[in-house]
Amino acid sequence: MIVVTGATGNIGRPLTQALAEAGEQVTAVSRHTAVVPNGVRHVAADLAEPAGLKPALAGAKALFLLLSGDLHATGARPADIIGEAADSGVRRVVLLSTLGVVTRPFGATRIAMRALEDLLRESGLEWAILRPGGFASNALWWAESVRTQRVVAAPFGDVGVPIIDPADIAAVAAACLLDDRHTRGVFELTGPEVITPRQQAEAIATELGSPVRFHELTRDEAKAGMTRSMPAELADDTLDILGSPNPAELRVSPDVQRVLGRAPRPFADWAARNAPAFR
Repeated sequence: MIVVTGATGNIGRPLTQALAEAGEQVTAVSRHTAVVPNGVRHVAADLAEPAGLKPALAGAKALFLLLSGDLHATGARPADIIGEAADSGVRRVVLLSTLGVVTRPFGATRIAMRALEDLLRESGLEWAILRPGGFASNALWWAESVRTQRVVAAPFGDVGVPIIDPADIAAVAAACLLDDRHTRGVFELTGPEVITPRQQAEAIATELGSPVRFHELTRDEAKAGMTRSMPAELADDTLDILGSPNPAELRVSPDVQRVLGRAPRPFADWAARNAPAFR
């Protein structure tokens, strides 16, 4: 049995589906009650209370560990989750980390994540570590303005990074959970090309069959909007990356191809699958 945390999110949902379709017994863990694929067991649990994971981990052979935002906060103890997994007999953990642990290693959340990576490596468990860059699904921030005004408003319109489709992250995670060849692998996950916000808006417009105007925000305007849903420090950190990506953040990684035997999906594919959100 394989346990998937964050099972209702844009990585956990396709991962749960892929594992179920592969014939695996799957336990989907989320904080609240959720609809899951047929044959999948659901357990409501809060990862901030690792002991509450015991019912989900009982009998599990592997765990996909995705940390929600509050588990990066001061005082959080995500290391205890790995301890609970080991105590429950889990043999393999696939950890969703971030590319930032190597591209910008000195922020507080990235220092903590790197420490968690190191703890997993030293745990005696089988492991794999996934380090994605920016997500294509962040474009959903624009869904309401596109639906109501046919406008994408974003900063740094002509500065791009190689964002990745979360479905590709899920596919790599499934491979790491199921295939021994990927044990002890550290995989940097990006899309196939650098793409700017303006180009993303054009791809969405193509799928909608109608023009979408791009409105470039100033950094201050963007920060004001972002701090409604995240700490100011994290907003500044994100804007630093979006506005001035370093060479490591611009690099297109070969790791999706290496694991899956195919290239990562371009943003246009993500836009096609998610066009209803913008209509």
